[in-house]
Amino acid sequence: MSTEPFVIERTYNAPVSAVWAAISQKEKMKQWYFDLAEFTAAVRFEFRFTGGSEDRQFVHICTVTRVEENKVLAYTWRYDGYPGISEVIFELFDEGDNTRVRLTHTGLESFPVTPFKDFAKENFAAGWTHIIGTSLKEYLGQ
Repeated sequence: MSTEPFVIERTYNAPVSAVWAAISQKEKMKQWYFDLAEFTAAVRFEFRFTGGSEDRQFVHICTVTRVEENKVLAYTWRYDGYPGISEVIFELFDEGDNTRVRLTHTGLESFPVTPFKDFAKENFAAGWTHIIGTSLKEYLGQ
């Protein structure tokens, strides 16, 4: 598997503070991301959620690794009961009335190749493209 990270960028017609709130506040995240029981944008905060395909659901275990308000939010991403660990990095760029978001997901090659292909890089690409390109965009009223 390629060691290249998955990267997606989108620009939203919203101030950086609104985008930061969307990616860092549990109640806002529930509206466009995943239904998190708990979330705090603080280094070492661990959170869990369940997600996956219609066929299989996985418990995701994540730990916040970096927080720079209105600039960067990063966390590890792994699956309960499976080897591998990756990192998701949201970077926000203030462009006046707009905010450019760059999401980078590194370490995807560390997940096992399985017969059901849920951990395949193309599945992450499709998921993030929908989450960043559609869900977040709609949440921000675009």
